[in-house]
Amino acid sequence: MDEKNVFFEFIKAHRGLITGMGIGLIVGVLILAIGFFSTLFLAICVGIGAFLGTRNKLRKRLFEILDKILPDIFR
Repeated sequence: MDEKNVFFEFIKAHRGLITGMGIGLIVGVLILAIGFFSTLFLAICVGIGAFLGTRNKLRKRLFEILDKILPDIFR
């Protein structure tokens, strides 16, 4: 096996560990750069966005409510 295959096999075998370390690194950098509460707010916003993005019925209902609330100039 050449070195590339060994590297990619390692990546495949330890995908969860590498993903977790990457997420931890990003969160750590965000906490150091913008602070704990700003990072927490950002994570909550991303979580809400991911939740709404995966729920089609909820997303349609939300857009119906926003269409009633917002004036026609935003359409």
